[in-house]
Amino acid sequence: MLSKSTEYSIRALVFVQLRNWEDKRPGVVEIAKEIDAPTAFTAKVLHILTTHQVLFSLKGRGGGFYFPDYNSDRSLYDVITVTEGDRLFTKCGFGLKHCNDAIPCPLHDEYAKIRDRILKLAKSETIASLAGKIKEGKAVLNHQILYG
Repeated sequence: MLSKSTEYSIRALVFVQLRNWEDKRPGVVEIAKEIDAPTAFTAKVLHILTTHQVLFSLKGRGGGFYFPDYNSDRSLYDVITVTEGDRLFTKCGFGLKHCNDAIPCPLHDEYAKIRDRILKLAKSETIASLAGKIKEGKAVLNHQILYG
């Protein structure tokens, strides 16, 4: 449902949040390794996130990626719209260009309910709330941690 860019973006942001809480700024290689993503692709995703000021970076010794206040209240909705626009929250489940309440596709009513629930979830969860679940041991970021 989400593009690889968005999946990697969310995982990278959550990892950066966790490291920032430890007063550390991870670099591209560390982030890529921890989110199980190719380094070059991770660098591209991080560039997009910094360009849109979802995340910040410092170069040189002591540099790396960070949130300015070390706590990201950015919602998943913010991240998703930066990486792939709002199409996830507006598109027709049947793939039609002009689907709406007046001229619905066969999936319109049920798909709209699912799409609305995804929108609600995306607006209610933040990078910090997801990282908090990992920090509390209620979730994992990388299954290699469990099996590696």
